[in-house]
Amino acid sequence: MAETWTRQLARWSDAGLIDDDTAARIRAFEEGRQDSGRLRWTIWIALLFGALTIGAGTLLFVSAHWDSLSPSTQFALAVSLVALFHAGGAATSDRFPAMSTALHALGTVALGAGIYLAGQTFNLDEHWPGGVMLWALGAALAWAVLRSWPQTAAAALLVPAWLVAEWTVAIHDPWLHAGFRVSAAGIFLLALAYFTNVRSETFGSGRRTLLWLGGIGVAWSAGALAFASEAVPYQVQALSTSLRIVGWAAAVGIPFVAAILFRRADVWPNVVATVWTLALFKLRPLAGDVSMYLWWALGATALAAWGVRERRTERINMGAAIFAATVLVFYFSTVMDKLGRSASLIALGVLFLGGGWTIERARRRLVLQTRGGLA
Repeated sequence: MAETWTRQLARWSDAGLIDDDTAARIRAFEEGRQDSGRLRWTIWIALLFGALTIGAGTLLFVSAHWDSLSPSTQFALAVSLVALFHAGGAATSDRFPAMSTALHALGTVALGAGIYLAGQTFNLDEHWPGGVMLWALGAALAWAVLRSWPQTAAAALLVPAWLVAEWTVAIHDPWLHAGFRVSAAGIFLLALAYFTNVRSETFGSGRRTLLWLGGIGVAWSAGALAFASEAVPYQVQALSTSLRIVGWAAAVGIPFVAAILFRRADVWPNVVATVWTLALFKLRPLAGDVSMYLWWALGATALAAWGVRERRTERINMGAAIFAATVLVFYFSTVMDKLGRSASLIALGVLFLGGGWTIERARRRLVLQTRGGLA
């Protein structure tokens, strides 16, 4: 980054667009901004490692002495850890906000550990997703009070984790293909709602956190969705009508409600994405295997177009990545086995060089278009 603005500053000075005094002020401002940025990252790294080591040390200490403690002492210790971390966060909120954020995050993590330690202590093993629900509820309450990005991340992850856990228990088989389709579609649509929650250039840390979580979630859940859309070569147990209705209503409805909260009235692209996802499961029996790759390519193109429309480069990058992955999977599954060994390697090299160059060129043009340049 330093080389970029230094080179641009020199070019503007040579062209006579700015005088020497202005160039000196810009250089001083950027250098001071870089120094403060390095300090902030150093502090955050120290806080991250400090929080991790404190949490790991606390868990090791508790596990080493756990069997020698009475049930009442075990429960009191679990509650005390949660209270201690949150009290430390409250005490440092004015003088050191970053430390306060880290301690409150440790308190939310300790809450989950405390819930399951209490369940183990009192042999509460009747319905294990209830522990995830309590943890998610605690994270949601912490987010409502603190509004910090770790609490946003915790609530955004734990609430879907609780729903998936409940669904897994309800279908009695986590690998049931019909049930896996429901969870894969729901996770993908919710990750897409997180990923597309930002519509303007100015947004807070909470929306930025959801943007990052959504990007990671879309990349991961797209693979799960592709696997779920595959045809199974054997007869599988079907879901009951009631489970199918409840499951698909949650998988479609919860991401749609989240999209409305994030995007208000401008939610029609999420509706299109929902239709695209549902059609994915019906396309292979109707139009064959090749249609699946065309459908994924169409979805990747639509995501990139969505990014151009709202001037969001991360959606363009994600769309380009999904398009490239679709081309590669199509080559390995359909084309490569029809060629000889040498021909397949040559074709693969041509695909990487030519296809990569074409996709990257198109991606750069779209990114330039979103930034106000020439398309």
